Amino acid sequence: MKLTLEIQRYDPEKDRAPYFQSYTLEADPTDRLLSLLMRIKQTLDPTLAFRKSCAHGVCGSDAMKINGRERLACKTLVKDVVDEGKNLIRIEPLQTLPLQRDLMVDQTRFFDLYHSVHPYFINPEPPPEIERLQSPEDRAIIDDGTKCILCECCYSACPVVRETNPDFMGPAAAVQAARFQDDSRDSGFLERLDVLDGPNGIWPCESRFECTRVCPRSIKVTKLINLTKRKITRHKERRE
Repeated sequence: MKLTLEIQRYDPEKDRAPYFQSYTLEADPTDRLLSLLMRIKQTLDPTLAFRKSCAHGVCGSDAMKINGRERLACKTLVKDVVDEGKNLIRIEPLQTLPLQRDLMVDQTRFFDLYHSVHPYFINPEPPPEIERLQSPEDRAIIDDGTKCILCECCYSACPVVRETNPDFMGPAAAVQAARFQDDSRDSGFLERLDVLDGPNGIWPCESRFECTRVCPRSIKVTKLINLTKRKITRHKERRE
């Protein structure tokens, strides 16, 4: 099939504003969008800029907007996004993060927010001789949060960041906090509390579920945020 990819282009050294450029090529319904982007770069236009790494949905580096929705290019097939009779796919960079070039965004803000929740194991007690044991039941509680690959799809799709509070910590940081807050071996709740309970912490979340809808790992993002809200509320009630 003849397929046209309409790709947003922008070179800060040459362009005053982003624009769209079209590329037409032969494609199969089962071709991955990342494969097509690589073919364009290798055979049609070596100036096209985008991120990629593992190409297997693990690293999250090739997140972008494909036909209006945040997706991983390596996991998206042509047949997933082409409407019948319309052999056109529009590809844009993620939203809410500063545009660097073409399909690449500046990730600094995103990772600053990620680091702000102390996304690592905290336990000041001396470690046991072998390992800190955890029951299968307790491990299952944090299973969802461990799936996050920091692809930024949820942050891009978040209507709170985009429309009402650009300083909101965002869904990904909240997921990372929940992964450790709910870990039976972790004791860093109070160290994360100031950030999570602040005006730009988890409370601005409006439970609009866009983050959950676009997550390529099917994480129940909104649920984890609401569970963290409940945990903080219970903590405050115990202190009163």
